[in-house]
Amino acid sequence: MADKPQTREERRKQIAAKSQKPKRKKTSKGLVKKIFLGLVILGIVGLLIGAGTFAFMVQDAPKLDETMLKDPISSEIYDKDNELITVLGSENRDYIEYEDIPEIVENAVIATEDVRFYQHNGLDPIRLVGAVIANFTEGFGAEGASTITQQVVKNYFLTFDKTIDRKAEEAWLSFQLEQKYTKEDIFEMYFNKIFMSENSHGIGTAAKIYFGKELHEIELHEAALLAGIPQSPNNYNPFTNPDRAEQRRNIVLTLMHQHGFISESEMKEAIATPVTDSLVPEEERAKRKEKPFDAFIDRVIDEVEKQGDFDIFSDGLKIYTTLDQDAQTYVESALNTNDVVDYPNDVQAGIVLLDTQTGEIRAIGGGRNRTGERGWNYATDLERQTGSTIKPVLDYGPAIEHLNWGTYHMLEDKPYKYSNGESISNWNDKYEGPMTMRTALAKSRNIPALQALQEVGLEKSRDFAENLGLGESLPEQLTESAALGSYELSPLEMVGAYAAFGNNGYYTEPHAIKKIVLRDNTEIDMSPETEVAMKDYTAFMITDMLKTAVRNGTGTAANIANLSVAGKTGTTNYTQDEINKWKIPNGGVPDSWFVGYTSRYTAAVWTGYEFRDNALLADGYQQKIPQHLFKNIVSKVSENIDTPDFTKPDSVVQVAVERGTIPAKLASEYTPKDQILYEYAVKGNIPNEISKKFEKLATPRELVATFDELTNEIVVSWGSNEEDGVTFEVSASIDGGQDQLLKSTQDTSLKIANPDLGRSYTFKVTAVRGEQRSEAASTTITIPKPEEAEPPVEEENGNDEENDGGGEGNGNGNENGNGNGNGSGNGNGNGNGNDNGTGNGNDDQVETEDKDEDDS
Repeated sequence: MADKPQTREERRKQIAAKSQKPKRKKTSKGLVKKIFLGLVILGIVGLLIGAGTFAFMVQDAPKLDETMLKDPISSEIYDKDNELITVLGSENRDYIEYEDIPEIVENAVIATEDVRFYQHNGLDPIRLVGAVIANFTEGFGAEGASTITQQVVKNYFLTFDKTIDRKAEEAWLSFQLEQKYTKEDIFEMYFNKIFMSENSHGIGTAAKIYFGKELHEIELHEAALLAGIPQSPNNYNPFTNPDRAEQRRNIVLTLMHQHGFISESEMKEAIATPVTDSLVPEEERAKRKEKPFDAFIDRVIDEVEKQGDFDIFSDGLKIYTTLDQDAQTYVESALNTNDVVDYPNDVQAGIVLLDTQTGEIRAIGGGRNRTGERGWNYATDLERQTGSTIKPVLDYGPAIEHLNWGTYHMLEDKPYKYSNGESISNWNDKYEGPMTMRTALAKSRNIPALQALQEVGLEKSRDFAENLGLGESLPEQLTESAALGSYELSPLEMVGAYAAFGNNGYYTEPHAIKKIVLRDNTEIDMSPETEVAMKDYTAFMITDMLKTAVRNGTGTAANIANLSVAGKTGTTNYTQDEINKWKIPNGGVPDSWFVGYTSRYTAAVWTGYEFRDNALLADGYQQKIPQHLFKNIVSKVSENIDTPDFTKPDSVVQVAVERGTIPAKLASEYTPKDQILYEYAVKGNIPNEISKKFEKLATPRELVATFDELTNEIVVSWGSNEEDGVTFEVSASIDGGQDQLLKSTQDTSLKIANPDLGRSYTFKVTAVRGEQRSEAASTTITIPKPEEAEPPVEEENGNDEENDGGGEGNGNGNENGNGNGNGSGNGNGNGNGNDNGTGNGNDDQVETEDKDEDDS
């Protein structure tokens, strides 16, 4: 470390001398006296007007308060019920007196933040112009415009609204600060106040955090790194962003050389040193004390930093959050014990629990066995392929929204290809044929999902997802692989998208902060605006189909008794190269998801491993861990909470469609109950055709049966109102016995030969077309007995080889008729029967004839 000047004044003069530039010689120009005087008068008037305006703008500026200058104020964090959770800012802060600040560190800060600090009176017009030029010539961030004095004023005294009045107050207070305090005092204030990421303030504290060193041990390359962090603390945090931190450090070293604080050789030597060489090892960082509810507090810090105007660790903020402490405690217990699920090996998990209606984050599970402060958060920082959980967002949701598909819309699970010709398959390499959109989503079939995306189009699909907060994470041009979840998203993003389905199509960005109260009691509402993301019919129909997915589909392990739960599973796959390279077990997957919701809570759960060269084992239980976590967590937080079912909007109607019809057709009055599906449609977009598959045909008319004594036959005839394609089934019964099918024919008449005299015949005729049938027409005729019946001649009965049938034995007839049983075969000489050999039966057998010439 370089020796210090013996006094502050000597040191100040030394820095001032290094930054002082030689003055240019003035040149004299002749000016017309009148023009000169006019300009002088105008200048004076302008100054007077400007001074008056400035005085008016700064009249309400706060007074300088020495306590606020010296003591950074911690921020208080409250839960959703306004109970204090924790205080941020009381730790990780060491106060360093100016005399103890090493010259090398001071030089790095001065060169980076305010090289003319010891020359100006709080405001530096030359620096402002120089910063603008530097940002254009050397890249954005090369130099800042605010002086160190202005930064002190802004951090300590002012509210953070970006108005002209505030900038005027900042200038006025900066001038006052310069009058009341020495430059060294002001530098000391800045040095100890500045935020340095890692929940820390002050460059002295940061030296311990990043390098494990006291400030006086810091080397040149480390001093430059520390001086570069305040411009964007989290972006230049060397633990999380070493490459960015190194680039920023090198800019600081360049500025130090440019302004004469170090030589060129010193600059080059420092630049050549990797930024990671002297950082505290990760193992040591992991031992740092954890904060209460650290995963949730991480999100609070992120949202404050994203807002951009506040420093949560020193601005004395009161931050009112959305945290449910009971839910957060249960989530952490579910992750860090085996009480809820049996975790394999060192599997990781990330969970976000959201209020479905407001988008307020109730709990965050940032990972299992988290260590250290501001560690990796698997719920908010992780981005992994989402698998089939994306199907409602990119495939079926857009199809309902833009194509007005009903839940009955038919898709076909069949061999299929992407538009580029590449084949697509289902997880089991099987195909299940035509199915409704509801079934396809519940069973998570890949091919119908791709068909949906192709029909609605990639552009509309992306627009739909953008309305659900996913625009920043998706590329401008989607590819068809998006249908199956090929893009990476976080549980936080997925939970926000699904909550919109459960909230009637309204999207609210997930958020952990409701409001911030400043030291002057100014309240800043941090709740995002709720926006319409989709039509209410889209939200309801996706929800209803996802309820089926939980009840009967792939998500049954997440089903909760007495609650209406909608949700979707998702897994991702290894490539064949990865399977071969890492020897992944057959069926192992790197990521398993479940995202689901009730009308009160929405939760997204991811499980997997930190690195892809591990796999969830092939057994079903491990891949269903997200479902088990969801079920237990949502069951717990829903205790004693009224959770109604999702309400059908007026834009949706229920329709009865006939199973298997493509395109879907309404069920007819004749459709069997087991062939009717009750599905939902967008009002005004129901199917316009009624299925005729089971519609009854017209009953045959004018059915007549007559007996022709001359030919000894019954003639049955009928008419029909049906057109072509109809056949008629004719059946008969004798003396009220069992009906017997005689024949199916396209003719409208039929002859029955040799009826039994004295017996009654009932004939029924039914029209048939495919699976359509009519009611049966019926008629009865009684064959009269002859007045004198001669006794039968024995030789003409029984076993005459020309007779039809046999005597009392079970003999078989020839091709002209088969008889059996104890009845006698009917014949007269040559044996009457039908030429089709249809005379099988008992002694009540009815025989028919096809042609008159067959009789003899």
